[in-house]
Amino acid sequence: MSRNIPISFEFFPTKTDEGTQKLLQVHQRLAALNPSYFSVTYGAGGSTRERTLSIVDSIQQAAPIAVAPHLSCIGDDKAEIATLLHRYKNQGIKNLVALRGDLPSGQVGLGELPYARDLVEFVRQETGDHFHIEVAAYPEMHPQSYDYESDLKNFIAKVNAGANSAITQFFFNADAYFYFVERVRKAGVTIPIVPGIMPITNASNLIRFADGCGADVPRWIRKQLAAYGDDSASIKAFGEEVIARLCETLIQGGAPSLHFYTMNQAEPTTRLCQLLDLA
Repeated sequence: MSRNIPISFEFFPTKTDEGTQKLLQVHQRLAALNPSYFSVTYGAGGSTRERTLSIVDSIQQAAPIAVAPHLSCIGDDKAEIATLLHRYKNQGIKNLVALRGDLPSGQVGLGELPYARDLVEFVRQETGDHFHIEVAAYPEMHPQSYDYESDLKNFIAKVNAGANSAITQFFFNADAYFYFVERVRKAGVTIPIVPGIMPITNASNLIRFADGCGADVPRWIRKQLAAYGDDSASIKAFGEEVIARLCETLIQGGAPSLHFYTMNQAEPTTRLCQLLDLA
């Protein structure tokens, strides 16, 4: 019998029509696990906007499961964001992931809404309580934050602006998540804070992603991955064990749900959900 713990999955927009067809097959497989929703990322400065809209439309039509488009604000103007908000509202979308996002290479100026809290406020001004707004949380601190205390204040500001829940950056140290939750609870934050989970399938990709977003890959994981070299089967088996243990610890510690960064693959996330009796 599966556990009654909500799960959700993230996709990123594909670059080709062929990639979109493959993604819809992945979506079909993961939809069978009965997630609460699928989220779809949004490139720096809206660089994947049309692809994001296309994927959102396709998976919304493919299954009666909620879709949560990512929406970033840095470098965009209010009129463009308002147009997107009303498009999503008119097509019945109720969930958004509101992010600052990355400034596109070569672009100068942060735009009219430079921070995620500004975006959350703007969504509320434009659409009231129509959307359930998710924001990002960083248990190991945002890589561009000055220090941990200021990072906590920035997170609390996003919540106070009107966020309903939060999804964390991926991490491998459960204590970092529990400490972050404890700190924001003491500050009066009551919204659900959902751990973001990254399956381990490829050592070099994982370390590149982690280094780029400030997530810590513990030395023992790096050393073990290095020891496996090009042995992909051993890397996947090791990764399953590590992430399944992490998820089990998070569930036992009271995590409200789990959000999986699928990297547009079905098998790694499906295997984890089976191991955890979430499928």
